[in-house]
Amino acid sequence: MVAALLAVLLLGLLLAFFALPAWIVTTPTIIAYEAERVDDTLEPTRKTQMRAKPTPAAPSQHMSKVIAASVQSPTAVPVPEVDAVTPSVDFGDDDDFGSGWGGGDGFGEGGATFFGQQVKAKRIAYVIDYSGSMRGKREQLMREELTNSVSGLSSGMEYQLIFFAGPAWVAGDEAKVLKGNREGLVTSGKAKFEWSTDGGAHGWKVKGKAQVPEWLAVSAANSRNSLKHIKETPLVWGTVWAPGIDMALSMDPPPQIIYFMTDGLTGGNAVKEAEAIAKRAKKARTIVNTVSLMEPRAREAMATLAKLTGGEATLIDEKGKITPLDVK
Repeated sequence: MVAALLAVLLLGLLLAFFALPAWIVTTPTIIAYEAERVDDTLEPTRKTQMRAKPTPAAPSQHMSKVIAASVQSPTAVPVPEVDAVTPSVDFGDDDDFGSGWGGGDGFGEGGATFFGQQVKAKRIAYVIDYSGSMRGKREQLMREELTNSVSGLSSGMEYQLIFFAGPAWVAGDEAKVLKGNREGLVTSGKAKFEWSTDGGAHGWKVKGKAQVPEWLAVSAANSRNSLKHIKETPLVWGTVWAPGIDMALSMDPPPQIIYFMTDGLTGGNAVKEAEAIAKRAKKARTIVNTVSLMEPRAREAMATLAKLTGGEATLIDEKGKITPLDVK
């Protein structure tokens, strides 16, 4: 019995060492390392193209809008079209008119016409002869043409009407000549401006503080008032060119264009006076367009004033015919 038990025990030990390990399945441990993920989607390469500097477009055109992104999107994004045109009224940076006027839109979108002279500007001052010698056909032509010109001004512009004879005044003010045509008085609201002369019809000067006009915006109300003043303002004695133009040049900012119309000569040497006025106008960067109304004797001085400021000069006959003037 003991021998049999020992034999069985020995057999069991043999089975434990040799047979049982073959039946046990051991799952090996797997160790994995994850490398950095690389996106196999290729990003489009942006090409840089060298182009010549383009010519600036006119203000009426607009450039296309472009949206650039570094990723692709299935959703399209609309681009609104916005026109943002800002007219420029700058005259340039030269000492004279020179290249500062350049091309393009010049003064802006506004424009005016006076006795055939067409201009583009944002600010226009009319300096108009309201002297006694204008009576008759001259007065009729002047009032009709000035009415048409002011009526045609564009919205967004600014303008002013300055009348002159001996004294100079803003349209709507009251101007009188007193004491035997030796003194003048301009009443503008509560303000009063005194004038005097020591040289007859051509020697008028302001006494004390000079009047400085304000700009009027083009509107229905302002146009209506201006047309009333053009029609109803009486003529006054005397003829002096400089005070009316100097009054216009004193405005802040100064006018871009002055329409200067007269039917007579100023006192002294008219050409020298025109050169002096032109010098002040050029300093303010103002163009003076001149109109000689049925007065051929003033043609040289009026043409000189226009030419020196870069403007136009015309002579109007009794039938309204326009003749361009020039200086040799």
